Amino acid sequence: MPRDVVAEFKKAALYRASTPLRFGGEPLEPAEFLRRIERISEVDGSTGWVASFGSSLVYLAALPLETQAELYAEGPDVAFAGGPFPVQAAERAGSGYRISGRWKFASGCKGADVLGVGTRTGEDKSGRPLTAVLRPEQVDIVENWEVVGMRGTGSHDLVVDGLVVPEQWTFVRGGEPTVDEPLYRYPAVAYAAQVLAVVGLGVARAALDHVITQGGQVSFTGGPKAADRATFRIGVGEAEAQLRSARAFFYEMTQEVWSTVERGDPASTHQASQLRLASTHLAKTSFEVVRAAYQLTGIPAIADASPMQRYLRDASVVPQHAFLQEGIYDAAGAVLTGVLPFPGYP
Repeated sequence: MPRDVVAEFKKAALYRASTPLRFGGEPLEPAEFLRRIERISEVDGSTGWVASFGSSLVYLAALPLETQAELYAEGPDVAFAGGPFPVQAAERAGSGYRISGRWKFASGCKGADVLGVGTRTGEDKSGRPLTAVLRPEQVDIVENWEVVGMRGTGSHDLVVDGLVVPEQWTFVRGGEPTVDEPLYRYPAVAYAAQVLAVVGLGVARAALDHVITQGGQVSFTGGPKAADRATFRIGVGEAEAQLRSARAFFYEMTQEVWSTVERGDPASTHQASQLRLASTHLAKTSFEVVRAAYQLTGIPAIADASPMQRYLRDASVVPQHAFLQEGIYDAAGAVLTGVLPFPGYP
């Protein structure tokens, strides 16, 4: 994703949407931010994916306040990209940590102002990685993002060799925030899953709108228009109902949890789990809708020039993300039935 596109996002205040108010940010309530990412993703999935990291400064709210003041010293518009996995061992070095390793999937890293990498020190009992915050000049970016979908995200590898990072520039991902504002009481890991799931929603909306528009055109073979066929109309109707239903659950839970934290109460484990469930279900449903739209498009969909090619590839990536895979259904079911889910969930 070119830096000039990131610059446009900054002008649109996307990269201050999770900057604390006390540091000049304009924090958006999650539903509003998610709707913006949904709309961008209708135009292009990769662009929506990178724009979604305008939410990721909720993680950095766990840094010491003095560190955050330094981070935002030049303004609230900060683009953060992380390559948290695979988590690499770090060793104590004075008042910091010496880190080395290679991390994958750093989406948007070429246009980021700060980068994060996941480390393990043996001191954190939560099971969540300690993230070290770095400047781009401290990191080597290995451009190896050669994938089937979301190609424009530039989710390359990050390499660091023996760098000492001061402790005040590290935080536990999803850890207790040092900022007391409503957005930072919203479940951070669940929010990270939401901003990715909604990208799939935008792509699916675009794919379904495309097939609906194409349904009124004359067939290549001279046969009836697609929209004149009952099977086509049934397929479109089912896909529309599936997508809107998953979207409604997703935004319903978003608003419920936001109302809870906005009045000063913490989100419950059940609420955070429902956010994860709604996100996973949205990612899965969105991909299913795009596949249905691809099939309903018929033979024109196989052409390289067809937008259905990109929709299908991009939508296939979203439910592959670790935050959105089918195992989340199991964990959410565990919370619903009073059984312990896997460690670190939700």
